[in-house]
Amino acid sequence: MLSQTRSRRTVLQGGAALALATAADLRDRPADAADATPFSSGTEAPAIAVPPNACDCHIHILSTRYPASPHWKGQPVLDSDVAAYRQVQARLGTSRVVVVTPSTYGTDNRPTLDGVAQFGPSARAVVVVDRDVTDAELRTMAGRGAVGIRVNFGTPQSWGPTTAERLETMARKVAPLGWHVQIYATGDTIVELEPVLSRLPTPLVIDHLARLPPDQGVSHPAYAAVRRLLDGGQTWMKLSGAYLNTASGPPAYADATAVAKSFAAAAPERVVWGSDWPHRGEKHLPDDARLLDLLAEWVPDDRARARVLVDNPAALYGFG
Repeated sequence: MLSQTRSRRTVLQGGAALALATAADLRDRPADAADATPFSSGTEAPAIAVPPNACDCHIHILSTRYPASPHWKGQPVLDSDVAAYRQVQARLGTSRVVVVTPSTYGTDNRPTLDGVAQFGPSARAVVVVDRDVTDAELRTMAGRGAVGIRVNFGTPQSWGPTTAERLETMARKVAPLGWHVQIYATGDTIVELEPVLSRLPTPLVIDHLARLPPDQGVSHPAYAAVRRLLDGGQTWMKLSGAYLNTASGPPAYADATAVAKSFAAAAPERVVWGSDWPHRGEKHLPDDARLLDLLAEWVPDDRARARVLVDNPAALYGFG
């Protein structure tokens, strides 16, 4: 069984206290932050040109209308809902979005699918399901905008530990629908999983720059493993989570930038960008516009950047 790694600034340690601190930060923002978008720092628009139909390929929708899964001991549910994210879209200039079910909700995909319904045709869903999900249930979710599943090795799941065997089982279950499998795992886990990942019967999407340790970056064994997967032609990378993969920090995120630039150059037709809004578990919220601006360095060419923001998401998520 693969070892479980704690992530997102150690979810289980002090989760409730962190949630209270984050809520207090939002309530007590100074007057000059009044125009900041919800769960984001800063007020300015991105410096880069954002093309029409640009897609944010990784956000989470949460609502206090839906309770957290009983397994979840981390940050309580806050209202990071569709109305809040529309403010982020207005600031960023994006119009398409991919909503990913967070670990908070276990296998309860109602907040995600309800969010996609509110966004309309400009949204898609990546859901979390257990082994007992039926084909009929999967088809129903497909009709509501689901195009993939997330299998999480990094944070606690409602079923307990996530194994390689579970990953393969779930991939076989969704392959007939044409869905992809998205994984969240640290670099060490990706090294362990590489043989399995290379034989999945679905396209593979790797979250958050593969969570390589910031002090090792491209010298970590997972970098070479991911490059082999990318070279195989069935793997995609999310250029997201710079603030999760850094010791140098904002605004440049130099250590994460070195990794992102290399992945983007290796598979320019299979990289997408995501904000990871609402940045669950982060006491100091990142500036989403600056996260988007990182693409200016990660993908310097304007046409290539439009591909990352528009064409690649359209191909992966089925936007018309």
